[in-house]
Amino acid sequence: MARLKPFLALLLPGILALPAFGQTQNFTTGSSNGFMSSFLNRYRIRTVRRINFEDSPRLQQLMRAGSIYLSLRDAIALAIENNLDLENARYYPKLALSDLQRASAGQLLRNVSTSLSQGPSSASLGVLSGASQVNSASNFSSNTGNNGGVLSGLSVQLAGAAIPNLEPLFYMAASDNHLTQIETSTIFTGTDALVQSYRSLTYGVQESFWTGTTVAMGLTSNFDFNQNATTAIFNPIDTGSLTLSIQQNLLNGFGLATNKRAYHKAQNNLKANDLSLKQQLIATVANVVSLYYDLVNYNQDLKVRQQTLDLDTKMYQDNQRRAELGAIAPIDIITAEAEMKSDQQDVIAQESQVLQQELILKSVITRSGLDDPTISLARIVPTDQIQVPAEEPVTPVQDLVKQAMAVRPEVAQQQITLENARLDLLGTKNNLLPTLQAYASFSNSGQAGQISRYYNSYAAELASEGTAVPVNSYLLGGYGNVLSQIFRHNYPNYNVGFNLTVPLWNKANQADEITNELQYRQSEIQAKQLSNNIKLNVMNNYTGLRLARAAYDAAVEARKLQDQTLAGTRRKYELGTATITDVLVAQRDDTTRQISEADALGAYQRSKTQLQQTLGTILDSYDISFEEGKSGQVSRPPDPIPAVLSPK
Repeated sequence: MARLKPFLALLLPGILALPAFGQTQNFTTGSSNGFMSSFLNRYRIRTVRRINFEDSPRLQQLMRAGSIYLSLRDAIALAIENNLDLENARYYPKLALSDLQRASAGQLLRNVSTSLSQGPSSASLGVLSGASQVNSASNFSSNTGNNGGVLSGLSVQLAGAAIPNLEPLFYMAASDNHLTQIETSTIFTGTDALVQSYRSLTYGVQESFWTGTTVAMGLTSNFDFNQNATTAIFNPIDTGSLTLSIQQNLLNGFGLATNKRAYHKAQNNLKANDLSLKQQLIATVANVVSLYYDLVNYNQDLKVRQQTLDLDTKMYQDNQRRAELGAIAPIDIITAEAEMKSDQQDVIAQESQVLQQELILKSVITRSGLDDPTISLARIVPTDQIQVPAEEPVTPVQDLVKQAMAVRPEVAQQQITLENARLDLLGTKNNLLPTLQAYASFSNSGQAGQISRYYNSYAAELASEGTAVPVNSYLLGGYGNVLSQIFRHNYPNYNVGFNLTVPLWNKANQADEITNELQYRQSEIQAKQLSNNIKLNVMNNYTGLRLARAAYDAAVEARKLQDQTLAGTRRKYELGTATITDVLVAQRDDTTRQISEADALGAYQRSKTQLQQTLGTILDSYDISFEEGKSGQVSRPPDPIPAVLSPK
């Protein structure tokens, strides 16, 4: 049993540390085959899975003969699976989860930056306009996080009461010592140079708790303490001391609410980063819807201009035949040819806009961008058209405002910001208090050794004279006897007291508290501004949708009237009562009316999408699950390709 006691002493602090180590929260799970492997995993590098820049299989399933037959639902699904803005936003909750693990160990938070990308704008007519639009796809972003400055990513939360470090610690120190001390007298040591040698071992555990309590237990031992003093009774000797100390904050740093404020903020940030991901999902879906329907609108404009070109080409050919028969003047041929050439230029410009829009849309719904020539050269064939209801649903604008305030992610994020500001204020208020710490220390010591060879001679002389040898036999033995004395509490020591520190001016802590109060008031102002902006945007977008619908209805009526005017002018031209100029002007006006109708339809759809985004209901409008957006995997299969459609 005596041989086992040294090993028990070595294992004791480790056994005490096991429950504390078990409290550590793991962010990632490594492979473990037993206790040792699980323990060593805490000191190994955690690798993060690499990004896969391959597009999802859905894209290839939608391709036929070099064209991508794309419905709006599939465009949204491709964006959820491939869009890099969304993929980047999916790291926000993971970063917050990592910060939560850090806070669970009693560490300060690291600033995690989140940003919102609105996506690229649609192509516009003009030389190289499409190139600027495609290249600017990554520039449409707004920073919504709190990360800025040179110290981005580093913790700068230094104000407020100190947060306990909950990371349990095991410490150990060992040394081999040889000391020589010059003696001016031989009375006490029996030598003029005292030489001592020993080995020391110190180890133990320490942990702090949310309550502001710090507990430490350690064992200090000296082995084979040997010296050349002739006056020493025991030489060599072993000594040991087992100490348990407890310290408790009573004012500054006291209380669960104060000490766990960083952990509560990390929990709030986890929710806020989920909302940031949802906000990015809403922005990406709205961007895809706008880009898709703009492509539909541009194709409609191209169709109108192509029809105009076909009609003017036919008129030019008919006038050539009439001129050959002498029925019209040659100048009419020149006029018809000039109009035809102008139509050809319009068709080329519109085709360029369609191609640019397809590239922009592909950059949003693909992960590899335009690296794959098969994808970059493929034409997109939209299979959905803009649908206009017979009548717009009538909803009181007050109800729309309430709906937006209830579901918009920014509202919940702002409430989390206010809560975090309150938590910061809690820490700075507590830091105004003086520091009062109560402590208690309990230790047990032991000592054992062998009778010194110098003292044996002296004891023999005393024995021959009939005098008892003054030796405490209880101290005879080895390190096992030392542990026995410690565990039997033969030589206990107790120490209880307190430490009080009172800053006489407390200026810095007062400044921190005032700063946090001011920042909290700023957060309240920002929350009110957000509420006002949401209400204003809902009202403006609702009004804009009504105006866009009225403009579309007016454009439809104007186009119908112009169709009748064109038909009448052509009839007059055939009867010889109108000139070719009259026909061309009427044709040009009819084309303008048709394009105006298509543009009004596109403006109506954009207003509708913008209102859905402002209300925060666009995900429900297109039956999109946030969980699918969070995972990046859409469960439903691609829509079937309509047989009547054909590539351009």
